[in-house]
Amino acid sequence: MTRVAVIGGGPAGLAAAEVMAEAGLSVTIYEAKPTVARKFLMAGKSGLNLTKAEDVKAMLPLYTEAAPWLAPALNAWDADAIVAWAEGLGQEIFTGSTGRVFPKAMKASPLLRAWLARLDALGVTIRTRHRWTGWDDGSPRITDPDGTSASIEADAVLLACGGASWARLGSDGAWTHWIGLDTAPFAASNAAISMPWSPHMDKHMGHPIKGVAWRAGPHRSRGEAVASKRGLEGGGIYSVSRGVREGHDLYIDLLPDLSVDEVADRLARPRGKASFANHLRKTLKLTPLKIALAQEWGRPWPDDALRIARRLKKLRVAHDGLRPMDEAISTAGGVAATALDDALMLRARPGVFCAGEMLDWEAPTGGYLLTACLATGRWAGQGVVRYLNG
Repeated sequence: MTRVAVIGGGPAGLAAAEVMAEAGLSVTIYEAKPTVARKFLMAGKSGLNLTKAEDVKAMLPLYTEAAPWLAPALNAWDADAIVAWAEGLGQEIFTGSTGRVFPKAMKASPLLRAWLARLDALGVTIRTRHRWTGWDDGSPRITDPDGTSASIEADAVLLACGGASWARLGSDGAWTHWIGLDTAPFAASNAAISMPWSPHMDKHMGHPIKGVAWRAGPHRSRGEAVASKRGLEGGGIYSVSRGVREGHDLYIDLLPDLSVDEVADRLARPRGKASFANHLRKTLKLTPLKIALAQEWGRPWPDDALRIARRLKKLRVAHDGLRPMDEAISTAGGVAATALDDALMLRARPGVFCAGEMLDWEAPTGGYLLTACLATGRWAGQGVVRYLNG
């Protein structure tokens, strides 16, 4: 029987294995960690956002530069296909008010158990604590739990090694040392931002920042964030973190539903003996946290209402840059599209395919990350089938 080695037991590797086993190939997954899909399970702790209930045409712009070469995989495995697949594994699915799609169980473990059972029924072998450590005359070299290294015979190899964040869960980026080609440097994506908070912000730690807009260069967001000891976290910040990474200033609009003139008109009302903070609260209905942020980043305040309004609408956030890459939800960088053919096979290594987050693409949270991992896994798996069938 034709044999395929899958390196990496995350969602992309499992998706590829499923496609190839259904086509009658003998598939073995080699996973460095004691169990597969650890990052997938971690994501499931916050609900497991499987995909976004929207057309691929609406999705694609979120993948920015990678959209053109990801499009075939995403068109072949879109949100509807992911929902049908999950339901086929016995999972009830629901779509939230923002279009995000989740299992009703709101965790990953039931879906993963059903998925692994299906793979087992298809004859897929999973070898954990087996790490890929390079090549021997074109064959992948695997180090087993005893530390013994040996090359494995396979008619094709599919690499799904992950990116370079959350190393403790398996995505450590070590594969770049032995893949045998230059890769785009890894960088944090969907990352929190470190903050040099002043002491007066202590009482606000852990509180959500709602009803604001964020901007960093071309990246904009109306999402929420959380003020924490580590800095600014949450979807609103993750969506603009690429702009911060690329060197753009970060701004917050504390009153996105009001124009500058409307804010100025309200601020021009008589202040009397009220403090500046109380004036902000009374005239603009700012919450204590928003007032604290205004004071944190806005002082010293100008004298006239119009200039204050402009500042509140475009308040520059003083920060210390992105949190370390290993803390990021995902990473940019990895195997460049130019190194791959249309089936995601390495041009320099015929018979070796790549999928998932080890490819050089990035996207915001909200279902887009897992969608592309599953889609590229299946697309590469189908590429293997076509390659081996001539």
